[in-house]
This record gives sequence, structure tokens and C-alpha cells, in this order.
Amino acid sequence: MKEVVQFFKEVRIEFSKVVWPKTSEFVGTTIIVLVLVLFFSLYLTVVDTLCTKSIGAIFRVIGL
Repeated sequence: MKEVVQFFKEVRIEFSKVVWPKTSEFVGTTIIVLVLVLFFSLYLTVVDTLCTKSIGAIFRVIGL
């Protein structure tokens, strides 16, 4: 039990060392992440669609 109490004391000490971002930094980085996720999801959707159609066209030409 003593180890558990010591662990949580150390956790509290480490949390006091954390430098939390300001609200504006948090909002800005969140927006950047969301925009990048949207961009890459759209990019991968386009690439997947093109690959699917290309492979389908190849199979139609081959006759499979």
C-alpha cells in the first residue's frame, strides 16, 4: 500500500511540471489536425477509387 501512495505522490509532482498549452494554441493545433485528417481522408478516397476502377477495367479487358 505504501508503494501505491508513493506512486501517486510522484504522479502529482510530475503533473506539476507539465506545461499546458494556452487555449489559442490548443484550438489552433486542433484545427490543423482536423484539416489534415480531412485532406488525407479525401486523398486516400480518391486514390482508392482510382485504383478500384483501374483494376476493374484491367479485369474487364482480360475477361475475368
